[in-house]
Amino acid sequence: VQLQASGGGPVQPGGSLRLSCAASGSRFSGTTMGWYRQALGKQRDLVAIISSGGITKYADYAKGRFTISRDNAKKTVDLQMNSLETEDTAVYYCWESGFGSWGQGTQVTVSS
Repeated sequence: VQLQASGGGPVQPGGSLRLSCAASGSRFSGTTMGWYRQALGKQRDLVAIISSGGITKYADYAKGRFTISRDNAKKTVDLQMNSLETEDTAVYYCWESGFGSWGQGTQVTVSS
């Protein structure tokens, strides 16, 4: 499985970004997908995951601000991020549970 993440970039505090991850392979619909992030000098942490059936789980800091969604027909998983804060600055990685594959990461920089 290959994952291609996109949608990162610079944004001002309070702004929004939508990350998207496109997956190859035939097992997408049966796998749990997720987004993780890694800030400079810190470990990679869970942001949100979504099961094959659409059940979601969020990190506490993401609840109410971020929304994860998936489109099994398009084999994509998106992360809508609103009310962004400087602390959200990180490289965001797409992940899939079938093979434990990671995307290449996309940089999100929240700064005024």
